[in-house]
Amino acid sequence: MADLLALATRMGVLPGFHDLTGQWRETSAETAAALLAAMGLAPDDRPETVEATLPIDVICEAGRPPALDMRDTPWQLTHEDGGTFEGQEALPELPLGIHRLHARGIDYTLLAAPPRLPEPARCWGLVAPLYGLSAQGIGSYDDLARLAAGMGGQGAAFLGLNPVHAGFPTRPDLFSPYTPSHRRRLNVIHLAAGAGSPGPLVDYARDIPARMAALRDEYGAFAADPAFDAWQAGQGESLQCFALHQALADRHGAFWSDWPSGLSAPDLPGARSARRELAGEMRFHAWLQWRAETALARAGRAARDAGMRHGLYLDLAVGTHPHGAETWEDRESFAFGASLGAPPDAFGPEGQNWNLAPFNPLRLRASAYAPLAETLRRQLQFAGVLRIDHILGFERAYWVPGGAPGAYVKMPTEAMLAVTRIEAARAGNAVIVGEDLGNIPGGLQAMLSDSGILGCRLAMFERSSWQPPVFRAARDYDRAAIASFSTHDLPTWRGWRQGADIAARAAISGLDGLAARAERAAEIAAMDAILPDDGIDALHDHLARTPSRLVAVQAELLLDMAEQPNLPGTTTEYPNWRLRLPEAAGNIPALPATIRTAAIMRENDRQQEGS
Repeated sequence: MADLLALATRMGVLPGFHDLTGQWRETSAETAAALLAAMGLAPDDRPETVEATLPIDVICEAGRPPALDMRDTPWQLTHEDGGTFEGQEALPELPLGIHRLHARGIDYTLLAAPPRLPEPARCWGLVAPLYGLSAQGIGSYDDLARLAAGMGGQGAAFLGLNPVHAGFPTRPDLFSPYTPSHRRRLNVIHLAAGAGSPGPLVDYARDIPARMAALRDEYGAFAADPAFDAWQAGQGESLQCFALHQALADRHGAFWSDWPSGLSAPDLPGARSARRELAGEMRFHAWLQWRAETALARAGRAARDAGMRHGLYLDLAVGTHPHGAETWEDRESFAFGASLGAPPDAFGPEGQNWNLAPFNPLRLRASAYAPLAETLRRQLQFAGVLRIDHILGFERAYWVPGGAPGAYVKMPTEAMLAVTRIEAARAGNAVIVGEDLGNIPGGLQAMLSDSGILGCRLAMFERSSWQPPVFRAARDYDRAAIASFSTHDLPTWRGWRQGADIAARAAISGLDGLAARAERAAEIAAMDAILPDDGIDALHDHLARTPSRLVAVQAELLLDMAEQPNLPGTTTEYPNWRLRLPEAAGNIPALPATIRTAAIMRENDRQQEGS
């Protein structure tokens, strides 16, 4: 057992952790063995043998030589673009990117990154749920373009939305934007096509099949387009692999784990044979991706053309479905037999299992972080701001194996942050936001700040005291942050003040919620003590006056909605990700509340140039 635990510790499985109550939770031998197996290791593997197979990470500054003494040592350097160089003197300056070095029989990964991303200017923007932007049906990329154009005219510098990763169009019940099938491809249910259902809730069960049928009709009238042919050729094997997955999913179901064994990986003979049989269907799914990329890029151009400094603000989900398109294409990059989750807390006393496949840190190192770099690059192709959900996972990720308690796995933090800086710089110094809420390990927020990655500061949680509640003055917020009232997982301003979240949980649990209501009353009184009144304008003025570089105005607050988009810990008990905004996308920029908010931001030096 000692050898097992020693191996687990060397491979990054932490020996235990303190939960939110301060209780120490030790990692059991059973859990350690399960997590090692998820990494592809056996209990009798030797740590030194495993580590000898992995390259050594060296983080260096782009434009300078790495700090490795190679005098009188023959070396071979392979640049990111494939160019190779040999020598036995000092290493040369390295361009931005991820390069490989071999010397002394050792492989190195050279991460040539800027030491820090530049600080963005003070600005503000709107965040809105893409799925809820249409008066009927599922919100589309065209709706997003209309909203972007209007909000740019009001002086907003960015427009944020939920993740738009590829989902599961054959399973209309799997519509959560945070449970994607593939994070490097786009969700085609947001393509404008056909009519949709009206009403306060998005009806995915009806509207996804109807939209897909309408898109098939459009494709039936599509003959050829040189632009599509050129785009498809430029996407290479990755697109063909994704398109084959989608065609097989149409035939065999959403999850490759349920498919015939000969189709469970793209390199199997059955899958290779299916390429010939399904070539027509593959072209249809490639066309859908082309349409989605074209539409999302058009929304981004609409934002920039309207004067938005940063354009779109996209959201990167923390993980991917264990049996979706991403893991089918790239099995080796992920851990199997364990899911991402969260340790026991107030929302989940037994902990949470999110049913999301985590990146395998050993495979990330072995692949020179190519999967992470490509995932970030695909988002930054369309976004000037990127939010990384649960960036705690860059430091440690909570893995939950089947049948055993969960534990934390240490991730290669410095290398992952360097990859992030590289891709942000490559995209023209995009702004990176790390969602750093919850039980954050000591030192992580300092590392994020040192990298120029902004944190998230929520007025709801910005307190100098919790018992009794005392909220921070605007001047005391962090500078390197994006400030907002809450998030999609938390109450709106109106809902918080009314206790809508407490009422929703009480209705689900059958408990009266009296203690929570009393606590909320004290919180409301404390918030009212630092604001001139209880109106939304006072809240937005508070946020605008903070030193935080970005302010995110939530569409649900502008529209005085009481219901929050998502109630964590629930599935069908609450209409998660289904609430439609009461105003269509094109109407929101001209609303009096929007105009007043824009004026507040302008008065607090958050108006972008030319607005």
